[in-house]
Amino acid sequence: MMFFSSRLPSTVIIAGAVTLLSGIHIPALATSSAVPPAATAEGSYRLPPAELQAIVDAPRGPVFKLGPQRKTALLVSLPGLPSIAEVAQPELKLAGLRINPRTHAASHFDFGNSLSLLDVTSGKIREVSGLPAKPRIAETLWSPDEKWLAFSRWTDDGVELWLLDVKKAHAQRLMDEKLNAVASAGFAWSNGSEQLLVRLLPARPKPAPNLTQKPLGPNMLESKGGKLTQNRTYPDMLKTAADADMLDWQLQTQLAFVNLSGDVRRIGPVMTLTKAQASPDGNLILTTQLRRPYSTMLPVDRFPQLIELWDENGKKVKTIAERPMRERLPTGNDAVQAGPRDFAWRNDKPATLYWLEAQAGGDPEAPVKVHDVLMQQAAPFDAPPQKLMDLAWRFNNVQWGNDGLALVTESWWKTRDTRIWRIRPGVADSKPELLFARKSEDQYAHPGQPVMTQNQYGRAVLRVAPDGKSIFMTGNGASPDGDRPFLDRFDLTSKQAVRMFRSQAPYYEEVLGLLNDKGTSIVTSRESNEERPNYFVRDLAHNEAARALTQFPHPLPQFKGVKKQQLRYEREDGVDLTATLYLPPGYDPKRDGPRPMIMWAYPREFKTAEAAGQVNGSPYKFNRISYNGPQVMLARGYTVLDGPTMPIIGEGKKEPNDTYLEQLKMSAEAAIDEVVRLGVADRNRIAIGGHSYGAFMTANLLTHTRLFRAGIARSGAYNRTLTPFGFQSEERNFWQARKTYQEMSPFNFANQIKDPILFIHGEQDNNPGTFPIQSERMYQALQGLGAVTRLVMLPNESHSYRARESVLHMLWEQDRWLETYVKNAKGEAGEKD
Repeated sequence: MMFFSSRLPSTVIIAGAVTLLSGIHIPALATSSAVPPAATAEGSYRLPPAELQAIVDAPRGPVFKLGPQRKTALLVSLPGLPSIAEVAQPELKLAGLRINPRTHAASHFDFGNSLSLLDVTSGKIREVSGLPAKPRIAETLWSPDEKWLAFSRWTDDGVELWLLDVKKAHAQRLMDEKLNAVASAGFAWSNGSEQLLVRLLPARPKPAPNLTQKPLGPNMLESKGGKLTQNRTYPDMLKTAADADMLDWQLQTQLAFVNLSGDVRRIGPVMTLTKAQASPDGNLILTTQLRRPYSTMLPVDRFPQLIELWDENGKKVKTIAERPMRERLPTGNDAVQAGPRDFAWRNDKPATLYWLEAQAGGDPEAPVKVHDVLMQQAAPFDAPPQKLMDLAWRFNNVQWGNDGLALVTESWWKTRDTRIWRIRPGVADSKPELLFARKSEDQYAHPGQPVMTQNQYGRAVLRVAPDGKSIFMTGNGASPDGDRPFLDRFDLTSKQAVRMFRSQAPYYEEVLGLLNDKGTSIVTSRESNEERPNYFVRDLAHNEAARALTQFPHPLPQFKGVKKQQLRYEREDGVDLTATLYLPPGYDPKRDGPRPMIMWAYPREFKTAEAAGQVNGSPYKFNRISYNGPQVMLARGYTVLDGPTMPIIGEGKKEPNDTYLEQLKMSAEAAIDEVVRLGVADRNRIAIGGHSYGAFMTANLLTHTRLFRAGIARSGAYNRTLTPFGFQSEERNFWQARKTYQEMSPFNFANQIKDPILFIHGEQDNNPGTFPIQSERMYQALQGLGAVTRLVMLPNESHSYRARESVLHMLWEQDRWLETYVKNAKGEAGEKD
């Protein structure tokens, strides 16, 4: 079997014994009438029907970024999808990074093309002047005083730093030097709003390594043995010594400070830099550099590291740590490397470092009471480090407030437990106080996230109420009625919350920020089934009606009238399930009868049936008709069941995946029974589809059931022996759970697939575990077995598809597959046409 890689989609069809390879017809003894019409027109990008094209080209709403002083918001306008010519530009794949070699920046394709400023008080919008024609705006960053906004503009030969004067609504390029944006945005505000710390390309760069030179010898790997290690299958790893040299060359950076006038002061030497963070007071810089040797099996963040402190003149102050290659981690999702890790600055202090120290070698299976220790040390670092807290589980995050308040979150994957503690980092011998404890999968008990604000250093810290005893919490507000976002005021002493705001039907409204210290004036994003998200100001103290800041129109008015319903039903073993049903405009099930349906799902693992049965999403969200999801087929008259829950539950010590197939089949059967009962789907004309792990699910359902007429599997994995050290949430390796790996692999049972399945995959998939060979080999198996199948490999596309031509072709493929094998199918499901 041959596979073709070109700038056109490579497509392969098998129907009985007919094979079409990228436009090349191979004669066979028999043909099948199931081949889609015009299937021989291969080798070029195709356009779907006009109604599907309109969805791809619909106007996109702007990105909303509220300023730190909450007086102004930035609106970043987004153009349409990039062309395949843009996506197909040269790209380096080095140690898990994807790099644009012409710009010294991480690959980027989704840019803003204009900026405007929204006054939160008046609602007035000002367009930003000074921008060149068709700018490509990547990263944006408010200054702490909200007077300036720094942003990067991409050109064909590099990344420029620009500065927006908010008062004048005018932007200009800040300096001539180009940024190195390979490992970060390349710029950050330092010590307030007067200057930025930037990563610059070397003033006198060395010549680029030659990647096409004659090999000096074979590339070799050798293991000296050791303890069991659990490294998953990573894409884009280094392969040769020349790759390692090129990675070094791309990461070569010199730090500098640039002020608001554009004066640049370079500091320190050129180095192979991955991280650089100025202390909140701007006097010190925490740097992370790579050290050889590199690995051909691990991503760059697990390479050896040298972590140092520099002063503001680029002089080394202290070596913080020299971390070895993180090659052999213990097994388990809670495993980390032994020793200190995750060095960072406390946001609430001028220059205090904090870090974690794993206990028991970072092994989650070790029978110890403490698994992590949170440490701190203040400048000038001449006093011994202080222990802030012993953690029984694995550190998750910390949110700083002041010397009397910080919130530390710890969690344990094995049990799905999570806790939030209050600590007093500036009070000696103080004990942590437990604020919240729950199962991480229990969304109904989620207390929300603390509201943050920016302090005098421009760093995010906890927003404390004027009484000094309370904080504010916002969250999705998951409930049996669906998500209802909220704002709470939480008393740190009584540990009781007072609800200040909760979204009310028929809207879905979430809090974006507080406009005053008491939290009684807020800015929100509000949407409903027929109204796209717009921004509002609410006065909670006087219970006044929300005041609109924006009035963005419906991007697809032809879809007004789509009906959405949140379904609740039960599977055979009593587990509660949910799904969202969409019906096309004008469709009446009683009048028009059942329709062909597309179901689109993504399985998830749980430890309890109660958590698995919780309601997800909201019935009041805007009916987003995205080209990436199944709702796009509403335009073609299909009914749609989006996100039918497919929980895989392992109670107690049981592993969820040991009964994966049984649970998957029960969930699918329950979903079908429900939509048939409602009269919205023809049982004999239902397709199943999914992306990534949803594609894996699709192949398994077509392998082990005859419930569906056809399937669509995008960017999936189908042979778990190719991901032997874990996948998704599976912690065990293949040799520990051989039976489970084999039974969950549809490749092993490809001879059982009797219904048509369409595979779509990006040729440059960068997602761990979903290498393109997964779809290629699954297709080859089905082709050899005489199944009805089709493989579409999209050139230059990654795990998600980015180019307009690719997305349109994807929709053409999906539409024709469903038209042929679902909408116009004859007979009953599970039978040959």
